Amino acid sequence: MAPSTRRANAILVVGMLLAAAMAAVAAEAAAEVSCGDAVSALIPCGSFLVGAVAGAPSESCCRGAQGLRRMAGTPGARRALCRCLEQSGPSFGVLPDRARQLPALCKLGISIPVSPHTDCDK
Repeated sequence: MAPSTRRANAILVVGMLLAAAMAAVAAEAAAEVSCGDAVSALIPCGSFLVGAVAGAPSESCCRGAQGLRRMAGTPGARRALCRCLEQSGPSFGVLPDRARQLPALCKLGISIPVSPHTDCDK
């Protein structure tokens, strides 16, 4: 086999390995945010989200919400998180107005609308 052919094959193999590694990292990142992780991160927000307390959410609530935002670093992870919260919120009695207020009150810096009618695929 000519040296140029061996070099081309080596480059191809390295490229394939890099692609496989990147796909594995992306899949792992998307899997980082399970629905259980999301619900656990927002447990400190429970009393605020169901309207049991007046005023702003607690510091621990905002820390949990900010941590959850950091975990949702890929579009796939954000879609999964959106679906989780969309499905689990009503079962916990989350008030839509409170959920809508949380990103601004906790300074999450997200520009998507928080609503029971949010399209998680966008």
